[in-house]
Amino acid sequence: MSSHSIETQLAQAGSRWDQRTGAVTMPIHQTATFAHPELGQSTGFDYSRTSNPTRLALEETLARAEGGDRAFAFASGLAAVDAVVRLFRPGDQIVVTEDLYGGTYRLFDQVSRPFGIEPVFVDTSDTAAVERALSSDRVKGLFIETPTNPLLKIADIAALTQRARARDVVTIVDNTFLTAYWQRPLALGADLVLYSASKYLAGHNDVVAGAVVASTPEWSERVGFMQNAAGAILGPMDSWLTLRGIKTLPLRLQRQQENAGQLAAWLAEHPRVDRVYYPGLPTHPGHELQRQQAGGFGGMIAFAVKDPDRVPHILESVQVFLFAESLGGLESLITYPLIQTHADMDPALLERLQIDRTLLRLSIGVEDVDDLRTDLEAVL
Repeated sequence: MSSHSIETQLAQAGSRWDQRTGAVTMPIHQTATFAHPELGQSTGFDYSRTSNPTRLALEETLARAEGGDRAFAFASGLAAVDAVVRLFRPGDQIVVTEDLYGGTYRLFDQVSRPFGIEPVFVDTSDTAAVERALSSDRVKGLFIETPTNPLLKIADIAALTQRARARDVVTIVDNTFLTAYWQRPLALGADLVLYSASKYLAGHNDVVAGAVVASTPEWSERVGFMQNAAGAILGPMDSWLTLRGIKTLPLRLQRQQENAGQLAAWLAEHPRVDRVYYPGLPTHPGHELQRQQAGGFGGMIAFAVKDPDRVPHILESVQVFLFAESLGGLESLITYPLIQTHADMDPALLERLQIDRTLLRLSIGVEDVDDLRTDLEAVL
């Protein structure tokens, strides 16, 4: 089905996998091991850490949607990041987006650094700054999050991958916020694409999962070896939940973006809001770049209130939004990055980026947009 549109591919994800029974929905192969017909023969599956039919159906779906060689499903988004970081060696440097998800920052800063893999944090929306950072011979990787979390800055993927390739530097793009439906980093030159599949891919706030999509057989071999050797794989049930969620990805993203665009424009005019971060707004510095390199702007908004003392009231009083971490589900969530998702980041960096007491992040769901607007108006 690779010649069909992404909407068709995703709607029928796994539907033709089980040729024996003709099951329209991919079965859950809840098994650890597989019997061999005889010595020297295999059904194609041996042990579920290495491969499982339900997980493989998900991985094949992700690879086709992304236009990659192979995909690999992990136990979480951070497990996926960790597997990619393990591909580097002590002494290597990785240029990393500075205003990225706090858990990814923590992994680079507190987990990989002690093992000799050094992150170099840079504003990746500044192509010239990235180019300067890439000049060191120790730099072996470029890790880009775009749009960033939570400030929704936009990096020029094609320009950055071109500069990285000229220096034989591998480019990794975290595409969690947009997915392959809106943005395809491999087509723009990236070597690897990463996901917290817990978010938009699964889409229902009921599973924790991660994924890596490799651009070439060579990268597939390396990532596949690490997945099997370290073993942070996604189980059959969670693979099935993620596969089920992916079937409605285009529908969800369209509604979430439609809602987000209306709410961002309304927040930008609100007298108690100081600033709004949403790349779909024409006033956003990355708006035109995002329009050129992607098919959409996504469903995430960040905004800062003028009075930080009002934040506790907002978080306690919302009736439609849920005060919770995570994003990308059907339900609209409100998050306080300073004490939740980004609590482990360097305080000086947080202050410089204005991830402060005034900043709130919204993951816009599929509810009625008037209900969402009324809810925010009441607490603001």
